[in-house]
Amino acid sequence: MTKVLVAEDNPVNRELLRELLENRGHAVVEACDGQEALRMVEETQPDILLLDIGMPVLDGYAVARRIRENPALAPLPILAITAYAMQGDREKILHSGFDGYLSKPVSARALADELERLLHKREDRNTPPNQSHEKQASGKSAEGTGK
Repeated sequence: MTKVLVAEDNPVNRELLRELLENRGHAVVEACDGQEALRMVEETQPDILLLDIGMPVLDGYAVARRIRENPALAPLPILAITAYAMQGDREKILHSGFDGYLSKPVSARALADELERLLHKREDRNTPPNQSHEKQASGKSAEGTGK
């Protein structure tokens, strides 16, 4: 089961994300500000972090920067879930240490697609090169199955 940390200051948005994630079989832990998000990343060791940009105490940019500066935490996939949807916001966010971007309101399908993409990317990073080639040779990778 995938553990997802949702860092969002708005309780309604947190509840919506929790429901969407739990309905897909994910375990969800929550943080309501940036400082709590950093603490929860270290304590709960999630598989992925869904991070709002505009949060109290530490904003999403500061949280992502601190995670990327810590070698033990740096591989954690971070998906921005944000109301920042003006021209240039996506690019700024992606160049600030985030692995993905979704604007609010979040669609269930887009969220599922991004989670799958980022979790697959993390698995590829964590698989030693020789095992990655073995998976491809056995036809068990996404490319080898024709999907």
